[in-house]
Amino acid sequence: MNVYVIGVGLIGGSMALDIKSNYENVTVFGIDSNEKYLDIALKLKIIDNKALISDLADADFVILAVPVDIALVLLPNVLDKINDGTLVFDVGSTKFPICNAIANHSRRRNFLATHPIAGTEFSGPTAATLGLFEGKTNIICEVEKTTFKLQQKALGLFEKLGMRIRYMDAKSHDKHIAYVSHLSHISSFMLGKTVIEKEKGERDIFDMAGSGFESTVRLAKSSPAMWTPIFRQNKKHVVKTLEEYISNLSKFKKLLESDNFDAVYDEMQSVNKIKEILNNCEESTS
Repeated sequence: MNVYVIGVGLIGGSMALDIKSNYENVTVFGIDSNEKYLDIALKLKIIDNKALISDLADADFVILAVPVDIALVLLPNVLDKINDGTLVFDVGSTKFPICNAIANHSRRRNFLATHPIAGTEFSGPTAATLGLFEGKTNIICEVEKTTFKLQQKALGLFEKLGMRIRYMDAKSHDKHIAYVSHLSHISSFMLGKTVIEKEKGERDIFDMAGSGFESTVRLAKSSPAMWTPIFRQNKKHVVKTLEEYISNLSKFKKLLESDNFDAVYDEMQSVNKIKEILNNCEESTS
């Protein structure tokens, strides 16, 4: 089996490691514009060989794991180079733009739009982790537009990687993911900005920051090169979530200013049910 991973960073590299761990007769090829990344991926045995887009004719799987703006440009070219039995899937955090970009491509049936809900704040091939996708949800969009045989091929791979599957239309995906992922990244970046601007002494930040701050600001270490295109592509939904978030922050601020601490308590108490929701999610994946 020949697997081509385009983008050998955290997600692409982790998927390559999992595939190599679960399949005996597999060769993983790496394609990346960053030659240093390819060298590191070879050294870490994430990939077996380097390759080019022009080499995709013998591919069984092509995994497109690049920033979402680059994926829009690359995907049509990738589909032009594959054979009829190749499955191509992306792992990007926005789904409608990429589905729309190749809606009329002659090999649309060879493409599956996916979004594995997995990752860390780190990037590059050194961040690749074996078992990253175990128990994680993989959202698949527009599954009906992929030929059934290749759908089955994809599901077999995702099952071996331990992923749970959920189906969703692309527009709904982008709307919901703006709330549960994109907004949290913006919040983390802006919290980090606020602290850096007000706490000029790096030593003070280090000494005084507790586990709550560290966990909340963790996502601020994420790659701007990856997240800026996501915010651009999902701008409509991200702006809407920010409006609602800012409204809630303003309301909370007014409660503090008016010394209405009973209402402050009630606000926090009402949100405490998030613990039950997240606990139920963890139990369902165990």
